Amino acid sequence: MSRPESSPTDVSISLSAISAARTNEKDPDISDLPIKVSVRNLNFYYGSNQVLFDNSIDIPANRVTAIIGPSGCGKSTHIRVYNRIYELYREHRAEGEVLIDQTNVLSPSTGVLELRKRVGMIFQKPSPFPMSVFENVAYGLRVHYRLSRSEVAGRVESALRRAALWEEVKDKMEESATALSGGQQQRLCIARAIAIEPEIVLMDEPCSAIDPIATAKIEDLIGELQEKYTIVLVTHNMQQAARVSDFTAFFYQGRIVEFGPTRQLFTNPKGKQTEDYITGRFG
Repeated sequence: MSRPESSPTDVSISLSAISAARTNEKDPDISDLPIKVSVRNLNFYYGSNQVLFDNSIDIPANRVTAIIGPSGCGKSTHIRVYNRIYELYREHRAEGEVLIDQTNVLSPSTGVLELRKRVGMIFQKPSPFPMSVFENVAYGLRVHYRLSRSEVAGRVESALRRAALWEEVKDKMEESATALSGGQQQRLCIARAIAIEPEIVLMDEPCSAIDPIATAKIEDLIGELQEKYTIVLVTHNMQQAARVSDFTAFFYQGRIVEFGPTRQLFTNPKGKQTEDYITGRFG
């Protein structure tokens, strides 16, 4: 027997229930929170093709901010400006400001190596290096710090514990990371990112290539990590955004259409375009 399709109303009720159930407290007021990232008038170009238009948003510290929107709307491009990873590609350029603790990291005076130490990134598909589990996590520590072997080992174990992976890999530290399951590889990549103690962790569709059980583990981990890190999560999964985030931004065609507390955006969106998207009328 086939499963009945959900109507837009069903989707809206489901999202509202998820976001409302996350907390009994009132919606957070961003004006009461310290701001970690301030994006101002950001435009982005692939060659002559403009893909981001006048993006401005404030990302609060030690909270989870989700970015949602249809495929190709600029979600991933937006967060990749934060650590200037776009500079790896020719003819990609950004205009505007991305202020981290009031310093414009798009300024040529900002060193890229130091910036990427402060801003870690988890990609859509797990991307372990072709080396051992231990060396995957130790790699960044050796790039950014001068540590003894025992200090490196301690930091590797700490990162794996925080990524909820230590118990699963403590007897496999010298084995190839590529032998781990997809969900384990993704948590390994999270451990690798947080081992160097970044301030911000960017997650670009971190669960899209893993199974539901591994997804649940990653979502639980996000909730734990926000105590220490500011997290920006790009996701195509609106239920996931409703479950794990404090604030949500809706992107469409390279523009930020609406931004606010997650529960408010899902239960009482201000714009019709936002409402149409979250209720499944397009996207």
